[in-house]
Amino acid sequence: MTSLARAIRTHRETARSRRALLDAIRGASTQSARDDLVMAMQRANARS
Repeated sequence: MTSLARAIRTHRETARSRRALLDAIRGASTQSARDDLVMAMQRANARS
């Protein structure tokens, strides 16, 4: 796999994960669940 293909795949996977987390945050039933998901998203963004 070329580096360009790898970069495209990584970008798509990151975008998919971000959308899934945002959907989970919107659908969270309680504020504490939302806060936990926001913190998870912040941790994920800090690693990238």
